[in-house]
Amino acid sequence: MKVKRYVAATSREALRKVKEDLGPEAIILSNRQTVAGVEIMALADTDMSSLVDTHLPGRLPEQKNNEADLRNTESTHNAPIYAAELPSLNTGKQLVDRIPENVVSEEFVRNLMGEIHAMKSTFEEQLATVAWGNTTQRNPEKMKILRRLLDAGFSPLLSRRLVDKLSEGLGYAQSMKQAIAALEFNLHTAFNDEMIEKGGVYALVGATGVGKTTTIAKLAARCVVRHGADKVVLLTTDSYRIGGHEQLRIYGRLLGVSVKNIQDADDLQLTLSELRNKHIVLIDMVGMSHRDQMVAEQITMLNSASKDIKKILVMSAASSDRTLDEIITAYRKHGIDGCIITKLDEAASLGVALDAVIRRKLVLHYVTNGQKVPEDIHSANPRYLLHRIFTAKPSDSAFTLQDAEFALVMARNNSANEPDSRMYAGAGHD
Repeated sequence: MKVKRYVAATSREALRKVKEDLGPEAIILSNRQTVAGVEIMALADTDMSSLVDTHLPGRLPEQKNNEADLRNTESTHNAPIYAAELPSLNTGKQLVDRIPENVVSEEFVRNLMGEIHAMKSTFEEQLATVAWGNTTQRNPEKMKILRRLLDAGFSPLLSRRLVDKLSEGLGYAQSMKQAIAALEFNLHTAFNDEMIEKGGVYALVGATGVGKTTTIAKLAARCVVRHGADKVVLLTTDSYRIGGHEQLRIYGRLLGVSVKNIQDADDLQLTLSELRNKHIVLIDMVGMSHRDQMVAEQITMLNSASKDIKKILVMSAASSDRTLDEIITAYRKHGIDGCIITKLDEAASLGVALDAVIRRKLVLHYVTNGQKVPEDIHSANPRYLLHRIFTAKPSDSAFTLQDAEFALVMARNNSANEPDSRMYAGAGHD
């Protein structure tokens, strides 16, 4: 194999030299502009064929000879050339300019473009990491706040956006105070015991095992204390779990309130019309995966029965950040009127759940932290919840980021979609 170099004043003249010397089937390996003119590196077609025979794997000498004889007798006169397997052509911008029609060239182009995109991503990631390193040096206090937010369970997206809004020139304590004030401003909560005071019809929806039935019992107990047992009714659609409705009936007997089973939308509509004189009606919906198509059917049943039913999403604080995002997305497209966070006592950090509530602009009604009825349920208080998060001392664990890892993670997340511009409007409040 012999690669030849041709230099001419113009590309047309250089190509003419190649054609005269190597023939019309010559392979153009590269071309570039030099001081002397246009430089073209080319290879004769016969040399390319011998190169393919040498590099294709799994061929014995006898096979090569037989295939060469076969090519001489066939009308195509050329065996396929797999450009992706030619190491001399698979680097940089050495693109094959001319390849016979029966040659597989698209695979080579795709592989080459893939390598270019991979190199681009690597460079962007490295540059972003360097940029975050420079930011850390310029604003060390802000970077401390950022790490504190991440350690508390808040997402890189919310944390970065929040830190960007902090005032310049503040010390760590002042910056932390401003960050917490911004979080408090954007954590939307219902008025104290709004559900109990206003009354109405509430359906608790959510995944299996998040504590919907126990939460309903706690809400019912609070309402019984204020309005009396005759003003409270519990409904259940849970006929899937063995003894699922029995758990609610036990709570009902203990509280002295009636419990009714609901079969379908018509049954629900009829039952609600009979209960119009009740102060509050709590509906325990069947727990199911947010990826189950029955979620849509469940919400449709509620909407068709009555437009006055308020849907409250129950979420576990022990769930992961991505899981909470998926759950909220699944239910929000059908419409929800608020949320309740359960199992605070089981969660490693409350920041993950509050992060989801803040980013998705949900109204938080209650939080629960145990199985006791009715003690372990509390009205959502932003100041108390945030105080609980940031007074806990962060501890080193397998999930704690080191300095280099921190810069890499934030650089990767820097390209994420920005949240709503209306968020963090209170970042400047003291």
